[in-house]
Amino acid sequence: MSYLARTLTFVLFSIFLLAGCSNNESAPAEASAEEETQQPILIQGPMPIEAENFAERLENVEEEQSGTFVFYKGTVNDYPVIVMKTGKGMENTAAATALAIEKFTPAAIINQGTSGGHDPELNVFDIVLGERTVNLGSLKTGSREEGEGIAPTEWIPMDLMASEGSAGEDPDAENIRYFEGDKGLLEAAKAVKETHKEGKVVEGTIGSADVWNNEVDRIQWFHENFGSSVEEMEGAAGAQIAKAYDTPYLGIRILSNNKTNGGEYNPETAASNQDYVYEVVKEYIQNK
Repeated sequence: MSYLARTLTFVLFSIFLLAGCSNNESAPAEASAEEETQQPILIQGPMPIEAENFAERLENVEEEQSGTFVFYKGTVNDYPVIVMKTGKGMENTAAATALAIEKFTPAAIINQGTSGGHDPELNVFDIVLGERTVNLGSLKTGSREEGEGIAPTEWIPMDLMASEGSAGEDPDAENIRYFEGDKGLLEAAKAVKETHKEGKVVEGTIGSADVWNNEVDRIQWFHENFGSSVEEMEGAAGAQIAKAYDTPYLGIRILSNNKTNGGEYNPETAASNQDYVYEVVKEYIQNK
């Protein structure tokens, strides 16, 4: 074989080897790229007892913190899921939701945890799926002079999203603003209702505010005028931010107490709700 022929054979053989190595290396790279393109599902819980039970179920967990917010990043059935401790209250939840959307671009958000009952037909361990969520703290008082007292039952809703101008200039700003739960998430939640054995699962209205209501007459007033099934301190803030980013969102809240029918507080409801939400997530993943 001539020198030229031997050189050409060596070059072709080298190219063949390099091509083989390139193909072997590209497969995992392509798989990795595919994994990175999967948008995670974000599960929010205000307090440790409302988040950590779910976080313990994740596989391949990595913990990340930003400010006071904690993210547990892992997988459920090989799909990326992030559990986030938001902290209590509307401001914490709004900031946490915006941060999480900017950082992780979630495919969907479920805000879950405990709540106090407004509907006397609901009992401790019953779960409310947020067909809609409403801000119970966004209210406008009547006009009263000094010494004329206060009249909370005459306060009217104030829709902060109705106008970019003064709320007093837009009559629509005095309507109740409801944030609708995402239909896909709602369908997944309804499909696994039977997995929750400690109580019933119903669709309803979740009310939110930086207020802890213990006055039964006040609770009944919200139930009658806003249609609230339960109250908590986070959901409407998360729903408002999710709507701004066009991100699917659903609130899922379990009754930990219900003052309207004597239902006493039970902290074990927090773990029970996370057990149910875990089934919802599996169902949602399966149908994506």
